[in-house]
Amino acid sequence: MEEALCRENVLAAHKRVVRNGGAAGVDGMTVDELMPYCREHWARIREELLGGRYHPQPVLRVEIPKPGGKGKRMLGIPTVLDRMIQQALLQVLTPIFDPTFSDGSYGFRPGRSAHGAVLRAQEHMAAGHRWVIDLDLEKFFDRVNHDILMSRVARWVKDKRVLLLIRRYLQAGMMEGGLVSPRVEGTPQGGPLSPLLSNVLLDELDKELERRGHRFVRYADDCNVYVQSRTAGERVMASLERFLAKRLRLRINRDKSAVARPWKRKFLGYSVTWHRKPKLKVAPESIKRLKGKLRRKLRQGRGRNLGRVIRDLGPVIRGWVAYYRLSEVKGSFEVLDQWLRRKLRCIQWRQWKRGRTRRKRLIALGLDAERARRSAGNGRGPWWNAGASHMNQAIPTYMLSEMGLMSFLGEYRRLACSS
Repeated sequence: MEEALCRENVLAAHKRVVRNGGAAGVDGMTVDELMPYCREHWARIREELLGGRYHPQPVLRVEIPKPGGKGKRMLGIPTVLDRMIQQALLQVLTPIFDPTFSDGSYGFRPGRSAHGAVLRAQEHMAAGHRWVIDLDLEKFFDRVNHDILMSRVARWVKDKRVLLLIRRYLQAGMMEGGLVSPRVEGTPQGGPLSPLLSNVLLDELDKELERRGHRFVRYADDCNVYVQSRTAGERVMASLERFLAKRLRLRINRDKSAVARPWKRKFLGYSVTWHRKPKLKVAPESIKRLKGKLRRKLRQGRGRNLGRVIRDLGPVIRGWVAYYRLSEVKGSFEVLDQWLRRKLRCIQWRQWKRGRTRRKRLIALGLDAERARRSAGNGRGPWWNAGASHMNQAIPTYMLSEMGLMSFLGEYRRLACSS
């Protein structure tokens, strides 16, 4: 505890919390208000922490849509003060736990990333393990057993004040609608300590897979095990289901888990081709999710200048391509470019509204008068017109590029060259 609360460590934790930003907790304090509050109260808080008397405040319950819009994900947002204390603990606990973790674990670990996990999975498939056991743990963060988790933490942490504080964070109530409900299980996502604690618990699964000699990759609660046949996969799935229920009191979601070919599943947004040496590609679900996000942005752009709409899309495109730059199949990027250009032409067609306005604008953009008249009055819908030759001629690709439209394929090639 003394190491966690030393001045340098706490200042580093404060800096990280401020940089991460985020919403205020139940007390309404923002990250900008944290330092002034600490200047006045830190001596008392530090004394309570060292004496084992500090009690965290309840976390604020927040629900966000799951990727794809299927259901809600529950977050528990601690106060900014508790986020700083958790971050200070994380900074001293990570060097203790991380060296003990499995080589197949990639989530929330220093020097490791989702890209590393995807590349390791590709290696296993290329080595001939062309069946995957795709494990989905049912409501993992809501079902973590506190006693089992704390027994794993206590194997490496002997300071009882630290153990007591971690348990209090696990059991801190959750506020919703002004009412606080107690927690007897689970480690809600939202606090800095939750990812490390999830790795501590699931490391037992990793060690069991290593003991059995399986090839696997785990990123947080997303675990893939690679075998050479369906029969072996079904056998391993059944045995892991028993192991998780008995040892960790966790359940596999059978509806979302499967034994299948890797090219029929996705892992961290990626899928693969069926070739003997599989190539990475963007999973269809990831493209669908991106289109949904872009549609929401484009709806906000109706009635606005097309150039401003295009500029707002830049950060989304840049971030998405940066994550999927490992893809070895570029067809997805080309398709997305075509789809987005058509969506933008569709917005422009809608903004022109009347046939007379459309005719005038098409003429101004270079179409001859007769073709502009026929195109403006064809009676077809905006999406059809956006893909028709008259709109492609009126608003060519180079014009959208001059307005600032970033190309998925162009950004992908730029990143490929720079790497």
